[in-house]
Amino acid sequence: MKVTVIGTGYVGLVTGACLSEMGNHVVCLDVDPAKIKILNDGGIPIHEPGLLDVVRRNVAAGRLEFTTDVERSVAHGTIQFIAVGTPPDEDGSADLQYVTAAARNIGRTMTDFKVIVDKSTVPVGTGDKVRAAIADELAKRGLAEMEFAVCSNPEFLKEGAAVADFMRPDRVVVGAEDERAILLMRALYQPFVRNRDRLFIMDVKSAEFTKYAANAMLATRISFMNELSRLAEKVGADIELVRVGIGSDPRIGTHFLYAGAGYGGSCFPKDVKALAMTSAEMGIPSKMLKAVEEVNEEQKMVLVNKVVAKYGEDLSGKTFAMWGLAFKPNTDDMREAPSRVIIGELLKRGAKVQAYDPVSAAEAQRVMTGWDGLSYADGQKQALEGADALLIVTEWKEFRTPDFEAIRDSLKDKVVFDGRNLYEPELIRSFGLTYLSIGRN
Repeated sequence: MKVTVIGTGYVGLVTGACLSEMGNHVVCLDVDPAKIKILNDGGIPIHEPGLLDVVRRNVAAGRLEFTTDVERSVAHGTIQFIAVGTPPDEDGSADLQYVTAAARNIGRTMTDFKVIVDKSTVPVGTGDKVRAAIADELAKRGLAEMEFAVCSNPEFLKEGAAVADFMRPDRVVVGAEDERAILLMRALYQPFVRNRDRLFIMDVKSAEFTKYAANAMLATRISFMNELSRLAEKVGADIELVRVGIGSDPRIGTHFLYAGAGYGGSCFPKDVKALAMTSAEMGIPSKMLKAVEEVNEEQKMVLVNKVVAKYGEDLSGKTFAMWGLAFKPNTDDMREAPSRVIIGELLKRGAKVQAYDPVSAAEAQRVMTGWDGLSYADGQKQALEGADALLIVTEWKEFRTPDFEAIRDSLKDKVVFDGRNLYEPELIRSFGLTYLSIGRN
């Protein structure tokens, strides 16, 4: 099947690569020539485990191509995925300018039937706007009768495991009302759901809503556990034991119950805001979504508050090692990363920060250019050199079983602030370290 994917970010590139892996001929379009050059030179512009191998294999096989040529990309695919960014606008709503621009480009150049698929995370009603944009462009060309279909196919990929999620999905949601489009989408995804039918067909608006509802639900679980973690500290309970206790209830389950330094990334923050904005626009302001967002912003300050409680507001002369910068492991994504808030607050109080991340240092330097007092280390031990205390912000695997004796011998004050609860308190304290974690007495 011939497929076009518009956008080569996390969603678009993974979608294009994985669809080509199943034998489809995919052309990926991006208006950023720098991205396309990287891809055509054999690299990828993001860090995603396993993705580079899939891309190179399918480029070599002739099934995956990259271009900046809009007309060529529209002519190629019967199915046209729109996988461009939908950043939050000033009021928190999703900015759809890139989605509608992609839709207009399709309408401006298409010459036969197309299935246009919203893969980007978009508010309810975006399908209607995409349909209207394409119809308007066709009408300008005197082709108002040309047929096309608009679908919603929200992504449920986890950064750091996106390839595996796409190849072995736990569900595929397709919002479509056109029978031809439904048949084509079923055929496209059939190889991915052969073992068990995980493809759910619904109307477009319900599919759009499903994506926002899923992310809002997961964000709510995280914020709820983070709020409970603060209470646990006050009453003398251990949030890690509480997590195990409630997670054993099958009605609750074990996922997204980890207390920490707050969530970040490209999805949860903007999707919670966007759904809250939609709710307000419909006259049903969501108190719960507002609370989820507020709790998360407060949680990004938890480690800072612990540092201040230990050392006072004036941190002049203090140097902190930081392990982890990306918002989660196995990605270089720094969008809404808690580390950015934590570093900013420490620097504002006069401290210096020596940061290490296995993958995201380059991206961190790009988004935090000119932050005086922030330096980057090449490894865990280098970050510790001359530091008073250690802050752990991202739960990379290599941080799970470190050399505690080396940590103790390197840190002047022998203090570890753990924003991800990686260690057993008794164990780390047995090495002579003061251990301050999240939601534990």
